[in-house]
Amino acid sequence: MSNTTNQSWGGRFSEPTDAFVARFTASVDFDRRLYHHDIRGSIAHATMLERVGVLTSDEREAIMQGLGEVEREIEAEQFPWSVELEDVHMNIEARLTEKIGITGKKLHTGRSRNDQIATDIRLYLRDEIDIVAAELARLREGLIELATREADTIMPGFTHLQSAQPVTFGHHLLAWQEMLTRDHERLLDCRKRVNVMPLGAAALAGTTYPIDRHVTAELLGFERPAENSLDAVSDRDFAIEFGAFASVLLMHLSRMSEELVLWTSAQFDFIDLPDRFCTGSSIMPQKKNPDVPELVRGKTGRVYGHLMGLLTLMKSQPLAYNKDNQEDKEPLFDTLDTVQGCLKAFADMVPAIEAKTDNMFEAARKGFSTATDLADYLVRAGVAFRDAHEIVGQAVALGLREQKDLSEMSLDELRQFSDAIQADVFEVLTLEGSVAARNHIGGTAPDQVRAAAQRARDALATLQQEA
Repeated sequence: MSNTTNQSWGGRFSEPTDAFVARFTASVDFDRRLYHHDIRGSIAHATMLERVGVLTSDEREAIMQGLGEVEREIEAEQFPWSVELEDVHMNIEARLTEKIGITGKKLHTGRSRNDQIATDIRLYLRDEIDIVAAELARLREGLIELATREADTIMPGFTHLQSAQPVTFGHHLLAWQEMLTRDHERLLDCRKRVNVMPLGAAALAGTTYPIDRHVTAELLGFERPAENSLDAVSDRDFAIEFGAFASVLLMHLSRMSEELVLWTSAQFDFIDLPDRFCTGSSIMPQKKNPDVPELVRGKTGRVYGHLMGLLTLMKSQPLAYNKDNQEDKEPLFDTLDTVQGCLKAFADMVPAIEAKTDNMFEAARKGFSTATDLADYLVRAGVAFRDAHEIVGQAVALGLREQKDLSEMSLDELRQFSDAIQADVFEVLTLEGSVAARNHIGGTAPDQVRAAAQRARDALATLQQEA
């Protein structure tokens, strides 16, 4: 450090900040990614100050021109970032003052770094949410199209990871799509609370200058100014809420990843992922590892950790702003980077999934997956459900002993358990008949799957239009 104190706040200090403390407390190494939004907020603030008579039109013009030059330097990677200036705000303001003189120092009139950083983060997160929403929509579109193509592909449905009833691959994919629909809605709802402007709250109590916060909010595209100055500078609920959205989203992607990993194994062999989404082994030449879903599954814990970190960060803070809040940016930034990367990987990969339909069909034939259909058949023939359950259980026990599926048994073998069983029973014991019989909204019948895919397609289009 130099022998002088920090020029932005050092007037009451008698000695410079310790060199280690300056590095320890500086945030410029990570908050510099906010430069565009910081400059955008400053332009809006200067425009408002001119409208209320605090700045002259010449001063505003000089500030805008200088900020434009600063932004171009940053984008060209020619900007002299300084740890001594602590953060993105003071680095930009100091460079602006170097370029345009004392007018640059007037830019900070009527605001504080407290409301400035709160505004920058909201502007940044709002833009990033729009990117996340676009990738989420792209993934949903890919799932819907793949589900439509695979509406007739029969596979086993599982409970407890045991074969339960036959479904279609398209139906299973639309279950994933339903998870992502809820995520999409949560994300857009979160955006509403991000889109509130703290600027004008100053350090914590507002300002005595005749500012017009509605003008600034309109210039920056915010829905409204924040109502309370104390809350405006100290609130980080919006970051926590995004972290909660991200955690639920990654939980869903992790569940999908687990199934993809299982399905690509030799033991299941249900699907194939293109080579470009996989890697090999350095020692086992036959290996094709599903690295993309495995890594997404692994990154889920990282996002959970950031949510816990943000919650813990805020749990004991008194009003209003505290230096603790500097720790909000790195977990938020990493959460955004992780979510965007995982969504891009999935949105690129999902449409390229190839179903191994024969293997899926053969797997669905195992495990007596049409047993429930036989029980339903007996109920329709007048047998009480509990009795039907017992009858089918006895038939399954025979199948286990004889190593036969229900559909492979003769009529006589089945009738030994109930006289209600007739020759038409084999219509319900086929996989095709089982899937087609559940012909109601939300059911597995291929026509219902195609109809559900169309409803999902329409709902997605409506959601995007309303966003």
